[in-house]
Amino acid sequence: MDDLEQIRQLKYRYLRTLDTKQWDDFEACFVPEATADYAGLSFEDRAALVDYMRTNLPREIVTMHQVHHPEIGIDGDMATGRWYLYDQVLSAEFGFRLEGAAFYDDVYRRTPDGWRVSHTGYTRTFEATWDLKDLPGFKLSLPD
Repeated sequence: MDDLEQIRQLKYRYLRTLDTKQWDDFEACFVPEATADYAGLSFEDRAALVDYMRTNLPREIVTMHQVHHPEIGIDGDMATGRWYLYDQVLSAEFGFRLEGAAFYDDVYRRTPDGWRVSHTGYTRTFEATWDLKDLPGFKLSLPD
């Protein structure tokens, strides 16, 4: 598999493990010193990022992250990526739905274990929220 495809699969794995709450596999997407900045929500290392996600995104908060239109540049053992994000967050407990879009800007590093995220973050283009009782219907189906 070429570098470009490995980086695409890394980004998809990052999103899948985030949405399915597979925190050990999510953590493995990053180098230990990875940083992140999600529209001002910043993390100085992988441990802080994973701990925040694990604590604040329990199974009952459903997330959906989709990215497309990747722009990836590779320079030796480093790479950059820009992705267009569409996401939703749903919480039945809080009666809340968020829908938004953003542009991710990532930095990747080749490691002995393959490509890993060195920095990730996004800048929002829009964010909308709703009270679930204002929507026509909502059913939560959690995977086992």
